[in-house]
Amino acid sequence: MKIERICFYVEDAKQWRDWFIEVMGFTAIATSRNFSTYTEVIGSGAIVFSFSSPLSEASPVAVYLQKHPPGVVDIEFVVPNLEAILTRIQDYGGAILTPVQIRGDRHYCQIQSPAGIAHTLWKTTDKKSLPRDSHLFHEIDHIVLNVEAGQLKPTVDWYRSIFGFECQQTFNIQTMRSGLHSQVMVHPKSGIKIPVNEPTSPNSQIQEFVNQNCGSGVQHIALQTKQIVATTAKLREAGVHFLDVPATYYRQLRSQLHNLFSSEREWVLIEREKILVDCQFPLENDPPILLQIFTKPIFSTPTFFFEIIERRQQAEGFGEGNFRALFEAIEREQMKQE
Repeated sequence: MKIERICFYVEDAKQWRDWFIEVMGFTAIATSRNFSTYTEVIGSGAIVFSFSSPLSEASPVAVYLQKHPPGVVDIEFVVPNLEAILTRIQDYGGAILTPVQIRGDRHYCQIQSPAGIAHTLWKTTDKKSLPRDSHLFHEIDHIVLNVEAGQLKPTVDWYRSIFGFECQQTFNIQTMRSGLHSQVMVHPKSGIKIPVNEPTSPNSQIQEFVNQNCGSGVQHIALQTKQIVATTAKLREAGVHFLDVPATYYRQLRSQLHNLFSSEREWVLIEREKILVDCQFPLENDPPILLQIFTKPIFSTPTFFFEIIERRQQAEGFGEGNFRALFEAIEREQMKQE
């Protein structure tokens, strides 16, 4: 099982193709259109995104955008046994949006998760896809779903039953303002990671996302980079805005992990670019380090954003300190808008 493509519905596909090429370093792959919908496909490394916009009111994109803001509508997977998954959906429950069809020499179908996200499933073929140029990003690290209150367990159970995901880390974050529950799911063979968040209070940032998105949806996608400091600096120069991190975070971090980096210069660059740092204890020579930074929402409605992530020494999981820091940073942005 692997991620084939992530599909966005937007108001202007060409505009977003150009933005991703000029700002995020992606490469154009293909363009297509039919009587109602225009689509641009772009890529970086193993990452493939498509952006579709309406050409008429009959377009499914137009119908979607009448209710929802721009965002992710479909996470496509290549699966080893398409028929077995469809059988599990019929036994377990779930929506089959499109029965098995053939496009070229490939079999596919489309299903829908309890979170309302579509999954186009492609049957595995013997063909190997060639990696694309990767200027900044080489693969998707994880995809985060925000769901309505009470939908965390049904959503997790569905992904476990249909695709065989396993539960990994659990987070319960509570601040003076709000909170969330989160369950990280990981596919045991492919390593695909899907954390799922649900709100624990009416004023939770997760609930605010659900309200603005008019339902559950993809909150953010984490893009892996090999040099997060240089990548972040390039994105800032290109005009990307990131969530702020207070100076107190780095003072506290240095007091706990003062020997983490080999040079003072690296500490200075990490703090200058506002990158979050987490590592596994106890500290040893070349410990696994998790480095993360989060953009502000990219669309006019403040829902979807990107995470930039670098995993050093095969760092695994998600640092709880970084998770909480992200939660608090989004809350600060919410308070600015009030």
